Amino acid sequence: MRITDTSDLWWKNAVVYCLDVETYMDWNEDGIGDFAGLAQRIDHLADLGVTCLWLMPFYPTAERDDGYDITDFYGVDPRLGTHGDLVEVIRTANDRGMRVIADLVVNHTSREHPWFRSAEQSKDSPFRDFYVWRSDPPPDTSDQVVFPDQEDSIWTLSEKTGEWYLHKFYKEQPDLNVTNPKVRDEVAKVMEFWLQLGLSGFRVDAVPFFLETEGGDGGALPDPHQYLRALRSVVGRRSGTGVLLGEVNLPYEDQLQFFGGEDGDELTMQFDFIGMQALYLAMARSDAGPLVTALEGRPTLHPDSQWGTFVRNHDELTLDKLSDDERAEVFAAFGPEERMQVYGRGLRRRLPPMLDGDPRRVRMVYSLLFSLPGTPVLFYGEEIGMGEDLDAEGRLAVRTPMQWTSGRNGGFSPADREKLPGPLVDGGFAPEFVNVADQRNDPDSLLSFMKLLVRRYRESPELGWGGFQVLEHPCPEVLAHLSTWDDGALVALHNLGPEPRTVPLTLEDCGSEHRLVDLLQPGSTPLSDDGSVELQLEGYGYRWLRVVGQDSRRLV
Repeated sequence: MRITDTSDLWWKNAVVYCLDVETYMDWNEDGIGDFAGLAQRIDHLADLGVTCLWLMPFYPTAERDDGYDITDFYGVDPRLGTHGDLVEVIRTANDRGMRVIADLVVNHTSREHPWFRSAEQSKDSPFRDFYVWRSDPPPDTSDQVVFPDQEDSIWTLSEKTGEWYLHKFYKEQPDLNVTNPKVRDEVAKVMEFWLQLGLSGFRVDAVPFFLETEGGDGGALPDPHQYLRALRSVVGRRSGTGVLLGEVNLPYEDQLQFFGGEDGDELTMQFDFIGMQALYLAMARSDAGPLVTALEGRPTLHPDSQWGTFVRNHDELTLDKLSDDERAEVFAAFGPEERMQVYGRGLRRRLPPMLDGDPRRVRMVYSLLFSLPGTPVLFYGEEIGMGEDLDAEGRLAVRTPMQWTSGRNGGFSPADREKLPGPLVDGGFAPEFVNVADQRNDPDSLLSFMKLLVRRYRESPELGWGGFQVLEHPCPEVLAHLSTWDDGALVALHNLGPEPRTVPLTLEDCGSEHRLVDLLQPGSTPLSDDGSVELQLEGYGYRWLRVVGQDSRRLV
């Protein structure tokens, strides 16, 4: 690895772990997770190998959207602790070699935010233009709402002034007017405040919505991307190695623009929503083709930019970029019941239940995640194979309390169950069957396997930094790809089908002086003089193979 070129680009081979403080660990025994509890569990994350902790909103909230309806951008929800408690978590994480980022939710505020309460009182309020208003009745905008089962318009009438305010999400979340320079200045101040307290950047919520100028003074913001570049500069000034991880669920060509194109001076990272959706279609078909198409369709990024890869996040598992027929295939395979689906476009399930708890398939998928080009992002509980609660409302199905032990409330809290932020998962994925304590002492557990994946990923810079090439072979169920960086090369194979396969491959510029060393299990395989080899895969099998020459000094 070229240390002089890459030492500050830590996100290129990070392991990101997302959690909600409210549902992670309750330490003061009131039933709500808190920063004191999180601090007690930092060593679990360090043992797993996490290098970047992403905190979902911890700000004061009106509790209408699980923390995303914020009433104070500079505050800490008192149920979770204080600013001092947050700083202690950051300090403890930094001590374990972990950076901390947090959700930056500046597309909207809560209706209870002081800015909006003032704006509603009078058209002469100094905060009136912090939001977007219209005086005439709006047209039908039901096709523009983000949550079609909850809202039927993106405009809501405020009785106090007789005008309508804009909200792309819930009516309780009025959109901020980014065309107002005072709003833009306030967003920068919010970012600077949290960076000064020790954050290493932000996951930026709903970026395309945030930069829209509908209903505002569009002339005041002629180039929204110039503003995004300015926010990147804020992070650069306050934290020379800070990151902006953006939520941009758009086609690849549009995502490239949000990276800053060839200059790479806007978002540092973006989630690969296209690749994630293609992965589920490929799994539904037992055919790697859709994933290959997506990966080969990724645009070339600036060297400082990076994709964030994931198989599950805190929202619905959106399938909106698939065709209607493709989405129907994924629904049929992984969410055939209506209660498993949400908004007509996604699934509200975690991976293990979708795969019927089959440990072969679960491990194959996570092996694939860590071997794909990009930075893996985990959602809390994935390391132990947590399930969902389909009785919970909407996206809360996957936001259940973390399962630490088989004891009371899964070890999350000793409080009465009705005081918890949500119900515990029951059935086959309940805490008595799925928890950290049991798995950390079991070398054959999913947690032990995830630790191995993280360690091998961190030891393989070509996965985060290198070039990517799909390798040709005659087995449609199998994705075989090669990642290279400097003198390192790694071949990864994943069988998306249930039947064993023999995969013939030929590696260019390799011969009998090379061998393939397994990284996830003992063993090695020699190459022929022409670089050819036949590799065995079990049903839903996976292999990571390092290409090792006779004179290689790399540890394997």
